[in-house]
Formats: sequence, structure tokens, C-alpha cells
Amino acid sequence: MLVLDIGGVLLINGWDHDARKLAAVNFNLNLEEMEDRHHLTFDTYEEGKLTMAEYLGQVVFYEERKFTPIQFQNFMIDQSHPYPEMIELIRLLKARYGLKIVMVNNEARELNEYRIQKFKLDKVADFFISSCFVHLRKPDADIFRLALDIAQTPSRKVIYIENTLMFVQIAEGLGIQSNPHTDYKSTCAKLSASGLLTDGFR
Repeated sequence: MLVLDIGGVLLINGWDHDARKLAAVNFNLNLEEMEDRHHLTFDTYEEGKLTMAEYLGQVVFYEERKFTPIQFQNFMIDQSHPYPEMIELIRLLKARYGLKIVMVNNEARELNEYRIQKFKLDKVADFFISSCFVHLRKPDADIFRLALDIAQTPSRKVIYIENTLMFVQIAEGLGIQSNPHTDYKSTCAKLSASGLLTDGFR
């Protein structure tokens, strides 16, 4: 079984510091103030306990603005872009080896659902353990335990691809073989070393 993060592996991060910085410039917002409010609310938002409208009400629209919530939401959504090579790699590995593909990620519901549909990740993954669906977030090890329980796959038969080193280490602590992801070529080499040959995929 392959377990994958989404943001930073298959797609760019959905709503990270760079995207918020760009939003602050685009909408003439105080970035420091927005970041402070973001960090106070974002865990709750990613755990599916706030809607996007509620999150933005606390982070952006706590005072009158010259733009609408819909304009800001559309901006947030438009920041998402894929890493096509990585998506195709996983699709081909699934087809070649009949692998079970599970995506474990921290993401808020509206962005998560948009990104899954927009980039057709539902055609690649067997299921999603998203923080907004299960109300757990990495680095909580229980999100990985939940994925293993639902997949009914022992940790020794799992390879995890993740771009955040702390999450890699937590998965390794559960006996999951984990590969820190930095780029397409190095991940191909690591998968090949694990017995999932990726030659001929490009």
C-alpha cells in the first residue's frame, strides 16, 4: 500500500504562508495581523470544525472590507496547482502493481474537496484520510493508525511519501517505511529501491 500526502507531494500546498502573503498583497491586508489570526484558528479549520466562511470571518472579515468573501474564497481556491509528474507516477504504480492508494493529509473541507475533484485525485486514491473528514491532524499519530485500520494493512506493508520530515518520523515510529519527498526524481529512486520499479515511467 502507498500512503501519500497531497500538499507538497501531488499538489502545491493549498493555503500556506506564501499563498497568504500573496493574498495580503492582492487584497491590501495586514499580513502580520492576518497570520496571527490564522494561527489561532487554522487547526480548528483543518479539523473540519469551521467552515471556510467561518474561518474567513475570524481571519479576514472581522471588519468591513472592500471585497467580498466570495472574491477572497475564489482567490484561495485559485492558488492550487498540480505536480503532474507525481500524479501520473502514482497512477502508473497503481495500475502496474495493483496497489492500494491512501491519501493522508491536513486540509480544510472546501479546499480539500475542490482539489480532489479538480485534479481527479479520486481517480487515483482508494480513499482519503483528510483531517477535515476524520477530525484528526498530523502530527497526531492516530491519523496514521486510522488509515491502517481502515485499509486493514499492516504497517510493514506500507510505504509513505511525505514532504514534512516530522510527519515522516512519526510514521516511521509506527513501523511504516517512510520516504521524505523533495522532488520527482529522488522519489522515483527511493520507490525503485523499495522494489516498486519506476523505470520507463518517463
